[in-house]
Amino acid sequence: MVTLGYSLSSEEHGPMQLTEYSGLAESAGFQYAMISDHYHPWIEQQGNSGYVWAMLGAIARSTSELRIGTGVTCPILRNHPALIAQAAATVSLLMPGRFMLGVGTGENLNEHILGQCWPPYRTRAAMLEEAVEIIRLLWQGEMTNYDGDYYTVENARLYSNPVDAPPINVAAGGPKSARMAGQIGDGLINYTPDASVTETFSAEGGSGKPKYVQYNVCWAADEACARQTALKYCPNVALKGPLGQELAVPSHYEQTVQMIDEAAIAEVIVCGPDPERHVAGIQKCIDAGYDHVHVYQVGPDQEGFFRFYRKEILPRFN
Repeated sequence: MVTLGYSLSSEEHGPMQLTEYSGLAESAGFQYAMISDHYHPWIEQQGNSGYVWAMLGAIARSTSELRIGTGVTCPILRNHPALIAQAAATVSLLMPGRFMLGVGTGENLNEHILGQCWPPYRTRAAMLEEAVEIIRLLWQGEMTNYDGDYYTVENARLYSNPVDAPPINVAAGGPKSARMAGQIGDGLINYTPDASVTETFSAEGGSGKPKYVQYNVCWAADEACARQTALKYCPNVALKGPLGQELAVPSHYEQTVQMIDEAAIAEVIVCGPDPERHVAGIQKCIDAGYDHVHVYQVGPDQEGFFRFYRKEILPRFN
């Protein structure tokens, strides 16, 4: 059994569009959505990067049943965990029982902006563990003091706090992060259907917890057109290895993605109007152990995508 969701790209679309698309996703039959939390887009062509916590307030009013999660927030550098605890608590009150906080170790692209150094993964992972601990403490609603290796919290209490704390899902793309996600998270988030990540997550405490994965598509009536659109708007998803976490500014991505061509992009984004290919891609995610799949439609034609998925894809998984 799989639950299908929709990916709200804060990099490709502005705040008003994302508010509209969240309502369309709910109407189309998607059961949840994940919204990205960036300070910059990856490339200039994407052209947007709204403040996610403001957009979530608007989305709370444009939807009534759709569950929403951040995919993902980095609560370790530009965002202090005490502030993320407050922001997530507020959004949870605006959409009771519908919000989930997704967290991860971040990307240099977004996290260096306050002049802090970009730490190695080991340090960022330790910071994330401490951040999650602080967030959970503050959600208990008591006066909180914390003196950790990376963060200090002094006499902080959240007064606007949901009765039931939202789940914290942890992003993981490899064995180390999957191990951490299983130990500290209420769920897993990944961006590729890697079975080894779900296996490690389950073995390290994540058994029975939800496993989310982003599934990249570019629907269009013509496959050639879809491939051109995918390459134009989202070549960065074809970058391999840790490079995507290390580059500092969009211009660096602009230079790096010059090595990506349509053939490479078609390997990581399902392009075109063939429903069987879209269904097969979702099934690949299921076979890899993911029980929640949020679909990222690349490019400006979101309305055509919603019509196609409402008619051709969603009924196959109900």
